[in-house]
Amino acid sequence: MTFRKIIAVSALLAFASLGAQAQDKKAPGSGPNPYTDCGIGAALFKETNWAAVSSNVIWDLGITALISATNSPETCQGKSVKAAIFIKDTYETLAEEAAKGQGEHLTAVLNIMECPASTHAAAIQSVRTAMGTAVAQPGYASQPRLDKTVQFYQAVHAASKSCSV
Repeated sequence: MTFRKIIAVSALLAFASLGAQAQDKKAPGSGPNPYTDCGIGAALFKETNWAAVSSNVIWDLGITALISATNSPETCQGKSVKAAIFIKDTYETLAEEAAKGQGEHLTAVLNIMECPASTHAAAIQSVRTAMGTAVAQPGYASQPRLDKTVQFYQAVHAASKSCSV
């Protein structure tokens, strides 16, 4: 898809989402708007709808945001968004702590995801395993920082699913 097409689709989705919000902020039972409330776009640009839409569309044509809204709408708000922002802001420190297997930022992100302290060791091991696999992939080092933060978020999110056990 060309850059112009991506921009055109982004603009169309932004205007559509703004129009929907003008009609009704969120009718009961309507669920999150995948382009403004979900995905990495919502995590990065929670106050700027057009930027959230653009980011989601540019990232993967909005597929991740749509999947989030459909399969797990609870990830479109609350702790998941807070964790994504925290990871974006502290990625380098988190990556270093994950490699070590401990650290206050790792503990903080697990606390944001509401993982009880008794599950932290297993969750950290899960994150370490996932990130070890990611880092071993050819080209990982040359990936943009945002791509790395998304992978780290996905590792934390997957690890947090077992925290409530």
